[in-house]
Amino acid sequence: MRFEDLNWFDVQSYLQHDDRLILVLGSCEQHGYLSLLTDVKISQSLADAASQRTGVLIAPPLNFGCSPYFMAYPGTLSLRASTLLDTVEDLTRSAYRHGFRRVVVLNGHGGNDGARARLYEVASELHDLRLAWYAWFQSHSVLEVAQQHGLKPAHASWLEAFTITRVSELPEVEKVPPHVPGLLGADEARQVYSDGVFGGPYQVDEAIMQEVFAAALQDILVLLKFE
Repeated sequence: MRFEDLNWFDVQSYLQHDDRLILVLGSCEQHGYLSLLTDVKISQSLADAASQRTGVLIAPPLNFGCSPYFMAYPGTLSLRASTLLDTVEDLTRSAYRHGFRRVVVLNGHGGNDGARARLYEVASELHDLRLAWYAWFQSHSVLEVAQQHGLKPAHASWLEAFTITRVSELPEVEKVPPHVPGLLGADEARQVYSDGVFGGPYQVDEAIMQEVFAAALQDILVLLKFE
């Protein structure tokens, strides 16, 4: 159940019996052969699946994140870190103002991690607000699936190559992970990562992808219980 399908009367009615909200954070950045909005598409799909199971309302996704290191790749649209942190705080405070008291933040982009620290500050001030932060690609459950199949997670590789993120044909080979000499500026990152994929298989069997999605979804369902 998304905001876009409701009016304000509907949200008011929802808040009379539930104070939970899902907030999706993503990015618009290069993902090799995959969609520039990969980080949004995956987290939004997880949010939709969780909402179908629980009826929890989903706020509109934040389609832009902090991606300065990919600015040499056309199509990447990045926020400054300070802008991202302020935006996430403003959205959270807006939700709180209307009566949402339990918020699960589904983060699809590693560059957004700084917002988590800001939310700790918000939670310390708003004592009756309960927050949960979930980055599916960092989840122990998802990493276990990868390990069971002898795979290593990497940006823009097999891990993010769901049907919903594929916008072109994917190579059937594996990419040798490049040597990364520390923090990289945008131009240097393009030289190091070339096609933008961090290494490993570009794609794997669809059954494995379904296992990854199921593992992440189960994590989210547990978080939504706020036990």
